[in-house]
Amino acid sequence: MASPNPVDPVSMPAPTASVEAATYRKVSWRLLPLLLLCYLVAYLDRVNVGFAKLQMASALHLSDAVYGLGAGIFFLGYFLFEIPSNLILHRVGARLWVARIMVSWGLISALTMFVTTPAMFYAMRFLLGLAEAGFFPGIVLYLTYWYPAHRRGRMTTWFMTAVALSGVVGGPVSGYILKTFDGASGLQGWQWLFLLEGLPSVLAGVLVFFLLDDRIANAHWLSNEEKQLLERNIRSEDAQKEELPLGTVLASGRVWLMSLIYLSFVMGLYGVSFWLPTIIKATGVTDAFSIGLLSAVPFAAAVVAMIVVARSADHRRERRWHVAVPGLAGALGLVLSVGWAHDTVLAMAALTLATAGIITALPLFWSLPTAFLAGAGAAAGIAMINSIGNLAGFLSPYAVGWLKQATGANDSGMYMLAAFMVLGAVLALSVPARLVNK
Repeated sequence: MASPNPVDPVSMPAPTASVEAATYRKVSWRLLPLLLLCYLVAYLDRVNVGFAKLQMASALHLSDAVYGLGAGIFFLGYFLFEIPSNLILHRVGARLWVARIMVSWGLISALTMFVTTPAMFYAMRFLLGLAEAGFFPGIVLYLTYWYPAHRRGRMTTWFMTAVALSGVVGGPVSGYILKTFDGASGLQGWQWLFLLEGLPSVLAGVLVFFLLDDRIANAHWLSNEEKQLLERNIRSEDAQKEELPLGTVLASGRVWLMSLIYLSFVMGLYGVSFWLPTIIKATGVTDAFSIGLLSAVPFAAAVVAMIVVARSADHRRERRWHVAVPGLAGALGLVLSVGWAHDTVLAMAALTLATAGIITALPLFWSLPTAFLAGAGAAAGIAMINSIGNLAGFLSPYAVGWLKQATGANDSGMYMLAAFMVLGAVLALSVPARLVNK
């Protein structure tokens, strides 16, 4: 995209560390609050079906297997449109495309309130996945336009704290809506849930259209000197990467390895996200609002863990162990949650460890592929990794639901998720350190 005032980063003298730090703080305060808000409402719309299930399942006579399939089918639509969506974003810019994504998914999420049959439930979840496809990998790609690798890990983590914050905010709010609005204006609580949590995405999409800048050169709030500093850092890093053709990227063994690592971690993420309210209820807590409050605890702990571990990773410029150790902690928490399933306090401690470990591993994972992907190849590669990884969003809730229905307990599902977390950690350690520790 052409800039009316192009900058020449080559002509700029090296900035002092304090000037550079101040410039990146300015960028972060401008970009991250909006991006975090967008992902918060996006993730809430994606997983609020876990709370809706508390009333929706009995109202619509949905079995655990039907619910699991409906929760997961979102990711089939997501998978189909992920790569095309990211390539479109790379071509037309984040401002227009992210705004389109958010408005369409917010409307579809709100319209889920009119579902009356399993088939309609499947259809709306599939359409929601189509609408949202490209948002997350698009933002990961967008951050590579602004931040070099040694700063991007922390920025990606701050962006992905929205996953945890959606649990902190969404749990109590969802529980409150279910309990307070049930029966209001002839609608059940789960219907109000979809409506009231869908509309904020539409409003956030409008904000994106007016506030988000596509590239450094388009940012009127930066001086020419600040633009030069940022552009030079990005060009310096991109010069160390090889921009590969689309076909080469999609056939790359490295990209497929990254896809498998991400799929393993996402298995854990959505197993917890979609089933956490049900697991808490199984410990003996029956009040919807209490379940919502308790579900916020693991995600609050995850916010702290994400920030601390990301700071350590960027400071040490080490990526693999900072991905693997949280992944293993998540696996341990899942296993402990089985043994402590009938004690609410101990079960919550285990689920807190599991959630914090799983969610901490995910943003730091993205420092691995973005360390060697560039240009349109990065757009395709990031989208491919995310789309394949998010197939776990289909497999995980369905498998947990099927195992729960087959065995009458959550044990087998939690063991399965723990095994995937261990696999992801081991594969992350297999990545050559020279490739990603920048």
